[in-house]
Amino acid sequence: MSLAWKKTAITMVAAGLLVGSMAACSSERDTGSGGGSTDGATGSAEDTMVGIAMPTKSLERWNRDGAHLEGLLKDAGFETSLQYADNKVDQQITQIENMVNQGADVLVIASIDGTALAPTLQQAADQGIKVIAYDRLINDTPNVDYYATFDNYGVGKMQGEFIVDALKLDTGAGPFNLEPFAGSPDDNNAKFFFAGAWDVLKPYLDKGQLVVPSGKAPASNDDWASIGVQGWSSDTAQSEMENRLNSFYSGGTKVNVVLSPNDSLALGIAQALEGAGYAPGPDYPVLTGQDADKANVLNMIAGKQSMSVWKDTRTLGDQVAKMVEQIVKGETVEVNDEETYDNGEKVVPTYLLPPQVITPDTVQVLVDSGFYKAADLGL
Repeated sequence: MSLAWKKTAITMVAAGLLVGSMAACSSERDTGSGGGSTDGATGSAEDTMVGIAMPTKSLERWNRDGAHLEGLLKDAGFETSLQYADNKVDQQITQIENMVNQGADVLVIASIDGTALAPTLQQAADQGIKVIAYDRLINDTPNVDYYATFDNYGVGKMQGEFIVDALKLDTGAGPFNLEPFAGSPDDNNAKFFFAGAWDVLKPYLDKGQLVVPSGKAPASNDDWASIGVQGWSSDTAQSEMENRLNSFYSGGTKVNVVLSPNDSLALGIAQALEGAGYAPGPDYPVLTGQDADKANVLNMIAGKQSMSVWKDTRTLGDQVAKMVEQIVKGETVEVNDEETYDNGEKVVPTYLLPPQVITPDTVQVLVDSGFYKAADLGL
């Protein structure tokens, strides 16, 4: 996707959000939900408050996401309330409850624990408030109207396919020592990341081309949480990798590849590798990631990470801003997947966006897109 196209898309979203008056006032909202709904109109942008609940400011991507979405909505005339919850579930629940009490018309929620919000969202539904799950699916409640995210299974598949290509597994090469990691057990996306990668890699474990000396190889996709890292913690990932290296890689045995589902974990894993004496070069392990965080892009340039799956979260913000506009205007909300994302109560109408692999050879894409400045990356 070109930078020019993205700028045009952002302009169109902002312009669309500013269009005229809306169909109904907030007191006339319908509480129905689901794809294709044209009810729930709340009035003009100036009369609409959008609550934005983000999980934490401690990860670069959430700062970017929150600021970008809030900026789009404010520029379009919406009142906003942007809150970060420091990865504390109770704090996020309180923040959302406050947004409901303050008269929010639409809630955009990137949940910390996707199973913990049902009572709070019932309060929102009772007030006729529409809910968009942002990047993380909210589970076990019928009161989530839409979901916007990237193709999370596709993210994991890209990581798995990168490993296959890097190790030339499709030519029969191996065996290689693999250490797999998975994301936070309370993040619904984590199971999709793992499933996408494991569906690609498991056949090579079955053939013996990949082996897991630590024994931490889930028997199936359903067992992914057994290697999950709570809260996507870099420190926890570092400690776990250090334990595996110390316990299973003595006597000259080397790890050849580490499946890391995101960049936060990859940072900790890279620290553990460095502490164990691994240095950039031909024998450095293949290390995957996701998000193209600045520190990880710098690690890629330095030879300490092999790839990252980039989800241009600006496009996610653009799409969510468009969905807010469509809700407020009482228009059909655009979705492109009404089959995949079952939250335990309903299949949530979803808009999926495409991710992209970034390698040390293609980091210039991040600069050309305006995601980073060349100086940020020392280019």
